[in-house]
Amino acid sequence: MTVARQKLGAHGERLAARRYEADGYEVVARNWRCGDGELDLVLRRDDVLVFAEVKTRTSDRFGHPAEAVTYAKQRRIRGLAQRFCAETGNRARVLRFDVVSVLRGQVERYEGCF
Repeated sequence: MTVARQKLGAHGERLAARRYEADGYEVVARNWRCGDGELDLVLRRDDVLVFAEVKTRTSDRFGHPAEAVTYAKQRRIRGLAQRFCAETGNRARVLRFDVVSVLRGQVERYEGCF
């Protein structure tokens, strides 16, 4: 991955985190990594733990950013969420999986996508 793409992704994740915080969520983890992969954002509000996959693009030339979250990616994120909860001790009554699309600086949050 190029440095420019890394910066773009990090910028999108910052925008997404700010949006969640503005809506009353607490950021529990950013870019949580383990041997199986990475979770972009883990957030909490009340008894809901949210795992957010953030996709950032400068154009929709190759489709909408949210379309990049394939079924395989969803399965991977679910597995990472289980591992995150087991390794960190974070528990919640409700687990939710969101996709956040950042396109040209505009943030769209899709809650409970998978």
